Amino acid sequence: MGTPEVLPTLAPSRIGAAAVTFFALAATAPLAVLTSVVPAAYARGGGPLIPLTFAAIAVVLLLFAGAYAAMVHRAPYAGALYTYVSRGLGRPAGLAGAWLAIASYLAVQLGIYGVAGVAAAPLLHSWFGVEAAWWMVAGVCWLLVTVLSTVRVEIASGLLALLVLAELAVAAGFATANLLDPAGGRLSADSILPSSAVDRPALGLLLAVGVLAFIGFETAGTYAEETMRPRREAGYAAYASVVVLALFLGGVSWSFSAGAGPGEITALARARGSELVFDLAAARLAPWAVTAGRIVLLAGLIAAMLALHNPMSRYLYAMGKEHALPRAFARTAPRTHVPRTAALTLSAVTAIALAAAYLAGVRTPSILAHRLGVIGGLGILVVLLATALAALLHLNRVPNGEGTWGRFVAPILSTVALGTLGYLAFWNIPSLLGVPADSALVWSVPAAFVAVAGIGLIHGAALRGSRPVIYAGVGQGGSPVVVTPIPPTVARTIPQQREPGAHRPERVKR
Repeated sequence: MGTPEVLPTLAPSRIGAAAVTFFALAATAPLAVLTSVVPAAYARGGGPLIPLTFAAIAVVLLLFAGAYAAMVHRAPYAGALYTYVSRGLGRPAGLAGAWLAIASYLAVQLGIYGVAGVAAAPLLHSWFGVEAAWWMVAGVCWLLVTVLSTVRVEIASGLLALLVLAELAVAAGFATANLLDPAGGRLSADSILPSSAVDRPALGLLLAVGVLAFIGFETAGTYAEETMRPRREAGYAAYASVVVLALFLGGVSWSFSAGAGPGEITALARARGSELVFDLAAARLAPWAVTAGRIVLLAGLIAAMLALHNPMSRYLYAMGKEHALPRAFARTAPRTHVPRTAALTLSAVTAIALAAAYLAGVRTPSILAHRLGVIGGLGILVVLLATALAALLHLNRVPNGEGTWGRFVAPILSTVALGTLGYLAFWNIPSLLGVPADSALVWSVPAAFVAVAGIGLIHGAALRGSRPVIYAGVGQGGSPVVVTPIPPTVARTIPQQREPGAHRPERVKR
């Protein structure tokens, strides 16, 4: 009788909460948010509401982080959201969430590849006088991500920590320059407080934009198995990343209004778009500082690609470990203990998608990249809502010592809040995507989400019907599962009543 194959696993106790926080922050691409999302919000007339929007979104996500941390404590596995949804809403829903999360992260990552091609253009032109096509830059970025996705997790975390700190430092420097030299020579209260009544449709759109800017913080849970304290570190990292992002995005976005002037920021954002950040910096700082900012932006985009690649590979690893996918996806490199097969598979899929975009004739990927980012962000928002609801159901169905806050209050408040934000986001899909209300994208994006989730539901139903033992292990992190077979029902034999006197044949009438 052969010995079952023992596959290498993710390396435990490699990283701490700080490293996971940097992974989560890198996935949000903070400097890219400042150069793309924030100017677009100002161009739509958001004004002083933008910093306040980031603060409001942070409150909602901190509520969610309470439920998220409780689920991490219960199930510290690489499957993260997939595992949590499986435990709260059922195994088919968990598989639907896993496929939707992977597809959404892939959409965001592909969009960032396009943004990198645009971000590199000014640097290549100023240094070498060449106009490099976006797909060339994307190809170089793809090669870097493919290589870095197979190195030890602590090496990757150290690299991302340096890049994230560089992003924060550059943005803080630009913001300080704006605040020390504001438009008109003084800071105006109009730059932080709205001077007129708030328009409800505009507020709904701002909230939808704001929540998409935080997408990526939830990747912290995918590193739980590799942390020193699996049941705690990822939860701490989720809290920390939300707080850092709120302070960072709120403070720096406010500095834009102060630097340009509350009355001029809307027109300037419409005219300059993603160059708004660098225009404000160029008016106050030396040219080398602006060039450094562009370099750090490009490096931060590469960091975001890697920080999104890793969670996707760990979702595939988790499903492979539970045999919901071929077991090859659970293979890790013997030396580095990273899910190499899953990572290389994702690299192949990404290469095919980038090649398809090139062959389709995409020459200026800015619009496509923006739409991919929005679509991916909406998909993750749906999974977050499902996770909040799953936490509410699971933590109260199977209580295990959690307090009222983590078990009931945080899950139910975050479910309601995320549901409201999801409604606002889908209601404002035309504005978010930049398309007319009658565009096919308005209905095809939700339809695509339903289709991807449907694939997951069919996946779960197929496992339940054909491989019930594997189905029972979905969402269990590869832990042994005891399945008690139901014994076949045996029909009871009802004894027939004997005829009177049957025990004495001579007395039976014939």
